[in-house]
Amino acid sequence: MNTKKIVIGGALAVLLGYAVSVYWSFEPDTFSPSNYTAQQATLNHQQQVIGYETTTTLIHINQLLLDKPGGFLTNDRLPPSVFMDNMPAWEAGVLTQVRDMVLVLKDHISRSQNESRIDPDLKEAQPALNINSHSWNFPSAESQYQEAIDSLIRYRNRLTAPKTPNQKAMFYARDDGLVAWLEVVQNRLGSMSQALGSSVGEANLNMDSALTDSNGVMRDINVDNTKTPWLKIDNVFYESRGSTWAMLLLMQSMKDDFKEVLEESKATVVMDQIIEELEATQETVWSPMILNGNGFGLIANHSLIMANYVSRAQAGTVDLINILEKR
Repeated sequence: MNTKKIVIGGALAVLLGYAVSVYWSFEPDTFSPSNYTAQQATLNHQQQVIGYETTTTLIHINQLLLDKPGGFLTNDRLPPSVFMDNMPAWEAGVLTQVRDMVLVLKDHISRSQNESRIDPDLKEAQPALNINSHSWNFPSAESQYQEAIDSLIRYRNRLTAPKTPNQKAMFYARDDGLVAWLEVVQNRLGSMSQALGSSVGEANLNMDSALTDSNGVMRDINVDNTKTPWLKIDNVFYESRGSTWAMLLLMQSMKDDFKEVLEESKATVVMDQIIEELEATQETVWSPMILNGNGFGLIANHSLIMANYVSRAQAGTVDLINILEKR
């Protein structure tokens, strides 16, 4: 009788853990940066100056990492989160975009030139975000991310505060600052596309191993066939999905803050095309698992579908950079 109770109790515990893990695997919805920013400005009695929307969006993305169902799961050491991998992969993608944005904000957008002073709050936020995401104590990743959020809030407050020039935070909506961020985005999208494409294996020419004769003529090139391990395909997919989720929200907010630059360059349409492709990456995944079909078979390949949208977003980003650099 005791054995039966133990078995039943164990089965119920497993089912409960599974139900919790499913709930914790729900990704946060996208939101309208402009609408959310307007609400925050009203709530905080602040003026929506240039840079306010991007900073507010960045703060909210960080806060969602900590406040979504289950909280931040990457560094959890207890079940059921210790057995989950899709949501930690999603969190890794979001963190990549947040770290990139804060770095560009600190080194480019908040500074009038390379020799100018680094904003003190951004200087604190950037290393706080770069803590190992698996750190769970002394200090925990969550505590450092919260410190970064607090620093970004102080930066946003200083953007709107009518203080002396030495105390006021700056956000320079120039084309060179936008290009600096877009170049990082382009590289991230390229890496994502390649990783997603490796779900079916890719034949890549290894130029480092190429053999040449005495006249410098190439005679032999090794071909590397890379393929994502079956158990890692869903991780790559969800990391890309998290990355494009954050990228989409930041792209929308940057479009508003850099509106004048984009209109002068007649590049608003290109930015809209990039946003449209990123929106497509966030469509609902109805399948209970990430499938890895080939060609025109019966089973879909979710990674290649995602790679299609990512590649087109990358192409749009390249076009946008070229337009801005020709100004």
